[in-house]
Amino acid sequence: MTLANSTRFLVWLVTCLVTTTAAAEWYSDTQSIMGTRVHAEIWQEDAAEGQRVLAEIMAEMRRVDETFSTFLDTSELSRLNRQAGKGWMQVSDELFDLLQKSRTVSDLTDGAFDITYASAGRYYDYRAGKRPDDETLRGALAAINYRYVELDAANNRVRFTHPDVYVDLGGIAKGHAVDRCAAILAREGITQGTISAGGDSRIIGDRRGRPWTVGIRDPRREDAMAVLLPLVDTAVSTSGDYERFFEEGGVRYHHILDPNTGDSARATRSVTILGADATFTDALSTSVFVLGPVEGLKLINRLPGVDAIVIDGDGVMRYSADLARLAH
Repeated sequence: MTLANSTRFLVWLVTCLVTTTAAAEWYSDTQSIMGTRVHAEIWQEDAAEGQRVLAEIMAEMRRVDETFSTFLDTSELSRLNRQAGKGWMQVSDELFDLLQKSRTVSDLTDGAFDITYASAGRYYDYRAGKRPDDETLRGALAAINYRYVELDAANNRVRFTHPDVYVDLGGIAKGHAVDRCAAILAREGITQGTISAGGDSRIIGDRRGRPWTVGIRDPRREDAMAVLLPLVDTAVSTSGDYERFFEEGGVRYHHILDPNTGDSARATRSVTILGADATFTDALSTSVFVLGPVEGLKLINRLPGVDAIVIDGDGVMRYSADLARLAH
């Protein structure tokens, strides 16, 4: 190779390196899916690849919604609600797995997490400001018990042992969707990014040498944050009484129902859970909200690798034991 050719080669090589480095940047997308804001942001060196991965993430979010939505008559969960009260129904591995995980959390929380809460929850209309009358609520309460959802692991079958059971996986399905999308990033070798669906997020790695910042909303001020959390490689889920609600006679009726009463749980305004996967943190944020700050934090303090921030009914912020030690 001549000196001139060597020079041209070096110029070409440097140009390629600069071009490759310059293309590496953050790519993001935000869409409305699962009745909430879905956002993904990833660090990728190739623009086309970045857009392809983002499209795959959004497609997976839509697929999960189409599987577990109670608003779509064609979803597998809607079919379960129509058929399982009449006898055994064969279900997909994915639905069966999520029902099993729901049962595990229900057992862990002594029923504070209960997917059959929707036997009463389906009679609330938060947009219209409507709630069930006393007679309807009494009838619905008879069908709330997670043990009414019988699982046959040998045959992937499910049945409801009470004919009026109605199941909603809204307290765990968004976390499941986020975890499914995090698995896509892992498969693609992406080590820095974030995926969120409403109040459920997965933080992948850091943000180019710095932690990601996740804000916990002030439950009574839409434009204010109660606290900002610097996070790396974790799942975080927040449940709040401000997400879907209406007020009547000075009482706030919101979507997080106590399975024991069929009424909104009111000892808490907001719960944020930090843990390893979003499926679990999603279900736990609902559970702790229902349990209330005292019993809820007792539960979290027994679980290794899980932390919680609770804003109680008086607006006081409380921390699980490990976070309290860091705060002081």
